[in-house]
Amino acid sequence: MNILLLSSGIFAFFTMIGHLLIGQKLFLVPMLNAEFSLSAKKVMHSVFHYVSIFLLLSSVGLLIAGLGVLPVESAKSLSLFIALNYLLFAIWQIVIALNSGIKKPLLKLFQWIFFVIIAFFAFAGAFVL
Repeated sequence: MNILLLSSGIFAFFTMIGHLLIGQKLFLVPMLNAEFSLSAKKVMHSVFHYVSIFLLLSSVGLLIAGLGVLPVESAKSLSLFIALNYLLFAIWQIVIALNSGIKKPLLKLFQWIFFVIIAFFAFAGAFVL
């Protein structure tokens, strides 16, 4: 059992729950009610749920790796892949936030914090394997 990978998987799972509950209320519903192209709305609706699926699969993958179900090399590869995804998500969101013109952008576009935590624990857990 790898506590670091389990921690990463738990953070990823709660990030998915937040995405589905808070993200739907603060982003998805207002975006679907906004006045712009129906095609663009449907693409964004799909993208929202693509992210939901990635969050679910990555949390399950990290939890399975953390529980020691996978062979060590597979768990390490999977964990590093997931960690890299979350790290790049965090970097990209920070860059966008800092260039957004929003006041206190890193607080208002706060998801990067969860992405950094998940990436940190996944990287650390992968190197403990």
